[in-house]
Amino acid sequence: MSHSVKIVMVEDDHGHAKLIEKNIRRANIANDIVHFDHGDAALEYLFTDEVRAHGPLLILLDLNLPDMSGTDILEKVKSDERLRRAPVVILTTTDDKVEIQRCYDLGCNVYITKPVDYEAFAGAIQQLGLFLSVMQAPEI
Repeated sequence: MSHSVKIVMVEDDHGHAKLIEKNIRRANIANDIVHFDHGDAALEYLFTDEVRAHGPLLILLDLNLPDMSGTDILEKVKSDERLRRAPVVILTTTDDKVEIQRCYDLGCNVYITKPVDYEAFAGAIQQLGLFLSVMQAPEI
């Protein structure tokens, strides 16, 4: 990825976060990963002048967070002039068709349902790693 895309992961389940990072590394993605387990901390980080001035970013976002919905974060990111071009990948256990459509309507780029099965989840993350390795993220 050009310009060293920073990956911002918003995931409250630390087991899933470790699995995501491990499989991203297994796909030979060496980019910095900044992990947040609460939405408010992630938003605070994303909306700092430093982050907004030094993109590009890729956001990996869980929808079920302890303090807010991931869709709220998605909506805030996509309505911001500087952050809206940052690709957002939803990684969640929610497979509700209405929720999936809402995320795409709000501007998410990819929606991945986390399988409960560890091997299937690892496979999905490896596919994500392949996607990230060829993706060109826009400057923000």
